[in-house]
Amino acid sequence: MAKVAIKTPQGDNLNPVDLHVGRRVAERRQALRYSQAQLAQAAGVTFQQIQKYERGSNRIAASRLWEIAEFLNVDLNYFFEGLGLPDGPEARMGGAPTKQTAEIARRAPELSVRNQKLVLDLIQQLARVSAETGAEIDV
Repeated sequence: MAKVAIKTPQGDNLNPVDLHVGRRVAERRQALRYSQAQLAQAAGVTFQQIQKYERGSNRIAASRLWEIAEFLNVDLNYFFEGLGLPDGPEARMGGAPTKQTAEIARRAPELSVRNQKLVLDLIQQLARVSAETGAEIDV
């Protein structure tokens, strides 16, 4: 994987790996409905530091990532899933997961199995039409 820095409006060079890992930390934390302050307390840092980790502006040390993984109840590999794979989930979605995709995933278990299947069918239909036409569907 080629190392490419991303320029932010502030002029910072952010490493794509740090951005990806930070995004994954934020997604998991939000899925479990933990605040940044709760994660910070468990990791022994300030909530501001968690904000920097999640934005990718600060790197997470291996030992700290281990503590975060323990608190969020995930394997360390979770934070690196989809990284650097051209056919990974981010590539298939045309970018990083949004708050809406995380919310869909978080709320899906609240539905009955039948309704989960209906929602999945709807999403597949919308994706198919969008891929065929290259346009978004207005609702």
